[in-house]
Order: sequence, then structure tokens, then C-alpha cells
Amino acid sequence: MFVCAGNICRSPLAHAMFDAEVCRRGLSEYFKSESSGTNGFHVGDLPDERTRKNARSHGLELNHISRRFLPQDLEEWDLLLVMDNSNYQNVVRHARSSQQKNKVFLYREWDLEDKGSEVPDPYLGGEEGFEEVYQIVKRTTQCLLDDLQERVIKS
Repeated sequence: MFVCAGNICRSPLAHAMFDAEVCRRGLSEYFKSESSGTNGFHVGDLPDERTRKNARSHGLELNHISRRFLPQDLEEWDLLLVMDNSNYQNVVRHARSSQQKNKVFLYREWDLEDKGSEVPDPYLGGEEGFEEVYQIVKRTTQCLLDDLQERVIKS
């Protein structure tokens, strides 16, 4: 599960890109994903139009409907990949065990160019911020899926 604040910019982009790459690699039987937001401000909304426009310019359609992160997501998902430290704290505070806490990672732990950094929130910025986020997510998704594919297919 990919998690950001509102589930309208970063996490739905990561979710859609992950799903597209899983499909492209023929790995749909091994992986599924979802995304959510830690605040409830946009529940039921489509992704931000600027995120959708940017993704569309790269051939990726975003039709996700925003949902809020729920504590039971820690039970239902093997990995929870959060976009920034604030959302990391918002998710791990719901963990009822070290096992649940150990499922939560900063998404960019898989970014070989800037390991462990935050994915900047483009919401209050201009178009260039959405392109920057797209490039970060594209790069990180490739590395994430390379790692997961190796772990899952080997086992």
C-alpha cells in the first residue's frame, strides 16, 4: 500500500505506476497494490487534476478514488510505503506490534539516487513539481519492483 497525506497526488501516482509495471512484467499473480491518505480531506475524490494531467502526458491514466488510511491496513498489507516522514509517523502510531511497524517504510528507501528521502508534496506548487514527483516515482518504482520481484520469485 502506498500512503501520502490526501491520496490525490503522490500515492495514487505510485499505485498506478506500480500496477502498470507489474502488468508490463507479467507479475499480476504475485503483486497487488492500493493507496490511501492519512487525512480524510479528499475521500471519494479522483486524483488531483495536475497529477492526472502529468501522468497522462507519460501515457499513464489515474482513475483511483481517494480513500483514507485505516489501522487495519497494517494487518492487511505486507508493505506500507509512505511518501514522507510525517505520514510515516501517522501510520506507525497505529501499529500494535513491532511486526506491523516493520512493514512501514519510506517509499524512497528504494530510490538509488536519493535513498531514504521524502517524496516532495507537489500540491501547493507549480507544474514542475508534478513532473519532479513523476520522475522520482518512476525511478523508485523500478527499483522497488526489481527488489520485490527478486525476493518473491526466488522464494
